[in-house]
Amino acid sequence: MSDEHSPAGLYPFLSAKAEDERVSDAALLNSVQQKAAESLAVKKAFFDANGQQLVDAARLLADSYAAGGRLFTMGNGGSACDAAHLAVEFQHPVTTGRPALAAMNLGNDMAMFSAVANDVGVKHVFTRQLLAHARKGDVLVGFSTSGNSGNLLAAFTAARGAGLACIGFAGHDGGEMQASGLLDCCLTVPTDSIHRVQETHLTCYHILWDLVHTLLADSRGKTGTQR
Repeated sequence: MSDEHSPAGLYPFLSAKAEDERVSDAALLNSVQQKAAESLAVKKAFFDANGQQLVDAARLLADSYAAGGRLFTMGNGGSACDAAHLAVEFQHPVTTGRPALAAMNLGNDMAMFSAVANDVGVKHVFTRQLLAHARKGDVLVGFSTSGNSGNLLAAFTAARGAGLACIGFAGHDGGEMQASGLLDCCLTVPTDSIHRVQETHLTCYHILWDLVHTLLADSRGKTGTQR
């Protein structure tokens, strides 16, 4: 067997020395540090530019809750996980003393989701549920790393017609969500990295959750009422 067809020739990494493994680990560790630094830099730039918009979004949601409104969330793929996470945060607060608040993730009901997708198309999966459950004064939050998800845009259009407030989480340049004029707030992370967008979204809605509870507590303290 020639050297090039020997196991060592075909798979040279099988005979790599320990020193090579240490070099590989060093390269991987460097990659870890670079990605962590990039994630922090993207978050800092985002919050420096969008801090007031995040406060505005929190006031919008807090005002809805104070008036008896509810939150609806939506997203596709990884963004569906963010939508589910945000809804759980409000329904099941992890901080002692903070009340549970009404929130519904429109991606949770797989029977409904698949029925609508099969019968009339994926574009309508959020809209049909929203029209069944939402009321004027509720809030719809949608996550899309591209900002171009057709089913989110359809739902935002329906929400506007029904008198809901609309908040979007997007990436890149915000896509059609940013340009549509349908949203009260579009929190856009200006990077091409889907990972960095989603990491920033996660931090953003954790802060949003905290701000909403702070505003609601402040409102209860001023009025002397309890919900």
